[in-house]
Amino acid sequence: MLRAALVVVVLCAVVMGLLWAFQRRLVYLPDDGPVPAAADAVPGGRDVALTTSDGLTLGAWFVPGPEGSATVLVANGNGGHRGLRAPLARALSAAGLGVLLFDYRGYGGNPGSPSEAGLALDVRAARTWLLEEAGVPAGRLLYYGESLGCAVVTELAVEHPPAGLLLRSPFTDLAAVGAEHYPFLPVRQLLRDRYPVAEQVARVRVPTTVVLGGADSIVPPAQSRRVADAAAQLHRRVEVPGADHNDLALLDGEQLVAAVVELADLAAGR
Repeated sequence: MLRAALVVVVLCAVVMGLLWAFQRRLVYLPDDGPVPAAADAVPGGRDVALTTSDGLTLGAWFVPGPEGSATVLVANGNGGHRGLRAPLARALSAAGLGVLLFDYRGYGGNPGSPSEAGLALDVRAARTWLLEEAGVPAGRLLYYGESLGCAVVTELAVEHPPAGLLLRSPFTDLAAVGAEHYPFLPVRQLLRDRYPVAEQVARVRVPTTVVLGGADSIVPPAQSRRVADAAAQLHRRVEVPGADHNDLALLDGEQLVAAVVELADLAAGR
């Protein structure tokens, strides 16, 4: 029995070690592409390159808005590439907003490997490009996060507050959502990337809208509601009944787009 117990302990240690070493392959699900040209995906779009502070070049699409309009910096979720967010960019552009879609390191053919620290550098490169290259005023810049991207833009907003923040399907922190899907594992003890959305949104003092699906099977709706409750300056919580995490209603649906436009109007004082 002692030998059997020792075998179990060794096996558990091996499994935990493998999970520690390869966990980011479970968190980040990049699609290498090919990514279409911006103009083929979004009318008026153009391909641009972002340069991170650690020397990586990231692919992005920029769709300028009308003069004086707000621009939306979009931070993707953990899967796919920017091409999957083209419907969102088209909808926001049609609503009179500028849009920047970009891919994180390791996504869409970009160099590098994704991590919490790496994505923080990537979104800062996107913001810097909009301010310095596109000439977008800081007071007309909105941040939009999708799922994991909620954590990326919320962390950015703590340091560089936008005119408005929209979080679509946010989790309270990565360990909390990981525990929902892997309840048999000590997720909180194993995770290297934390993404504490609820903790950080409490420090962001700009109008914040939380959009969630009432039937989300990836991020429990209760977690998104807790993020809304934690927001220091909640403007609105929009719950789309019956919508799952990847449903069209949460990609470019009418309620979602209207919530972004409302934030833009609020930032403009309308």
